Amino acid sequence: MKKLTLAVIGLLSITLTGCFKDDDTPIVIEETTIYQNSGNEETCPTIIKAGGIAIDETWTSDNIYILDRKVVVQNGVTLTIEPGTIIKGRAGQGSLSSALIVARGGKINAVGSPTQPIIFTSESDNISCGQTSGDNLDEDDRGLWGGVLILGYAPCSLSGDIEETQIEGIPADDTFGLYGGTDADDDSGKFKYVSIRHGGTLIGDGNEINGLTLGGVGRTTEIDHVEVVGNVDDGVEFFGGTVDASNLLVWAQGDDALDIDQAYSGTVSNAVIILGASSDHALEIDGPEGSAVGSYTLENVTMKGNLDTAAGEYADFRSNAMGANNNIYAFGFKDSSDVELDNDGVATNYNNGDLTLSNWEVVLPAGISNVLDIFNNTASGTTPTPNYGSEATAVTEGSQTVGADTSVFTWTYASEAGALNF
Repeated sequence: MKKLTLAVIGLLSITLTGCFKDDDTPIVIEETTIYQNSGNEETCPTIIKAGGIAIDETWTSDNIYILDRKVVVQNGVTLTIEPGTIIKGRAGQGSLSSALIVARGGKINAVGSPTQPIIFTSESDNISCGQTSGDNLDEDDRGLWGGVLILGYAPCSLSGDIEETQIEGIPADDTFGLYGGTDADDDSGKFKYVSIRHGGTLIGDGNEINGLTLGGVGRTTEIDHVEVVGNVDDGVEFFGGTVDASNLLVWAQGDDALDIDQAYSGTVSNAVIILGASSDHALEIDGPEGSAVGSYTLENVTMKGNLDTAAGEYADFRSNAMGANNNIYAFGFKDSSDVELDNDGVATNYNNGDLTLSNWEVVLPAGISNVLDIFNNTASGTTPTPNYGSEATAVTEGSQTVGADTSVFTWTYASEAGALNF
């Protein structure tokens, strides 16, 4: 057997088709890409991935993997990604958008480490094997590829009390986009020490892919130490499900940092949110869409605002949101930013104790003298009792006693770029 190796300079990709034979001996074609970073040339093999993964597979850190459109881990299949592996998504919108999708019944075993995180980024990122960042993109480079979607069979509260539905960001005719079911203990695998950067490509009018989408993911799935940087839409969005997630960091998302929908009933603990100049809410939380109810817990969160964003709100509680929001520290927001109850349903839940806030500490923006002024009830006929926001205390920056433990995020790109220097 003969082997032919192609060296491809920069980010150029060559595809060879056909059958090459010499006296009926096949020739194996390997593709090698030479990446340049800061003037240093490094050879790193590139493997193009497209379509469904039908048998168990392992991606290793001595290769770079390119997602060419949607790559789907199918039912009954496990994709293992070794520590330090770099995965790059190709540019493209609509049906050509790139994403890694773990379909229901599939599993991902992506476990990095603080010194060797697993990195999902754009094909245009000049990061190469053995590195934790390139030098040609930053947090304001968004929408250069899609994102990561993990889907499961755990319960969701869906309109019409249906059991399953299609995930946001995947066209309706792609059945691998279904999520939801009845198994609260469903297991979609492990996702730890993973950084997702520069995603959120447009797949339809006003419809972008989140950095990490969790649809109907069950509680035996492990989500821990995940960073999302520079995504067009939300950083991490929970569509129902029961999975717990800890040590999350979202920086410079284009919409909401953490978004909760469809009666998500897990716990999100120890999270850092750093708004960018294009960010909307730090938190956007909706409730059930059907008759099934569920209550989330959000605890130990640090939220840093941004004075340059046109929006930049603390939180928006909407659509009958139900859950507990404990030990939240917020600073750096504008004087127009608020924590909003935006309808009668969610205001009623607040009065009934189905939506609770406790131990909020807020550094008041210039021009705000009373912490209650940032808590805004826009319900048309329901008045929160007791005073909405009475759970919050004004503090000076650095004197807070609640919020996230930021020391666990030293492995992140945000830490490397200095965004955690507060």
